[in-house]
Amino acid sequence: MKLAGDKVIFSFSKDHEPVLRVPAGTTLEIETLDCFSNQLRNADDTMEQLEWERVNPATGPVYVEGAEPGDTLKITIHNIKLNEKGTICCLENEGTLGHMIKGSHIRVVKVDGDTIKYLDKFEIPTQKMIGVIGVAPKDKAINTGTPGHHGGNMDTILVAEGATLYFPVFHSGALFAMGDIHAAMGDGEIGVSGLEIPADVTVTLDVIKGKAPEYPVLENIDVFAIIVSKITVDEAISAATELMCKFLEPRMDITRPEIIMLMSLVGNVQISQVVDPEKTVRFVFPKKYMKKAEF
Repeated sequence: MKLAGDKVIFSFSKDHEPVLRVPAGTTLEIETLDCFSNQLRNADDTMEQLEWERVNPATGPVYVEGAEPGDTLKITIHNIKLNEKGTICCLENEGTLGHMIKGSHIRVVKVDGDTIKYLDKFEIPTQKMIGVIGVAPKDKAINTGTPGHHGGNMDTILVAEGATLYFPVFHSGALFAMGDIHAAMGDGEIGVSGLEIPADVTVTLDVIKGKAPEYPVLENIDVFAIIVSKITVDEAISAATELMCKFLEPRMDITRPEIIMLMSLVGNVQISQVVDPEKTVRFVFPKKYMKKAEF
């Protein structure tokens, strides 16, 4: 089953009508536009022609049958198939270094298999990941450029092939959507974009009844990560570390002080992005130290 990329939203909201209804357990191929809605695909395109109201499209929303408030929506990412070229930009007064440049600048970059050819001088390995992914938030609509409890624009490099994400469900059907794929992006996304690229993403959508997490949880073969977005990085770090400690307690047979010390020894605070309206960090903990390494 495939969902075409012409079915997009620009906010996560309980009020959006689903474009597709699927049973829990469905595997779905989702076509995504790049974060510019494919408006900047040629070398002579400029930021000045960009229609900003079409930035950060997310394909969906998809209604997952059986998902109810208080449940967990489980998303397993199987494959990310990239387009043959992507776009990167930097803008005056945007990102952490926007004060150091004038005007806007874009580059359209070729992707050849697993290699990105930047400026025809540098060969960079692809690091395929999903920037925007989530569900309808509990209350008012949140634009697709902003992260939060619902997921959204988390821009976290671990959201990649082989990862599983667990989202809290706030409304019937969850109303899942995703987009903003990157062929590569460094932690922080300091220049406000990764290599933005259209892609086809294959995922399985499933439901776990009850025990919804407060913020999205990510699992891959090696680690669990709690992904938290707050107004400041400091606030996000505090929340992510506290939530990871609470996550570990029922999955370990040691005391809270012992868990905290172990988190200091083998856990990692990592910054996902610092350029969105809320900043995103993750606390990452290796599964091999957990007695019960499951969600």
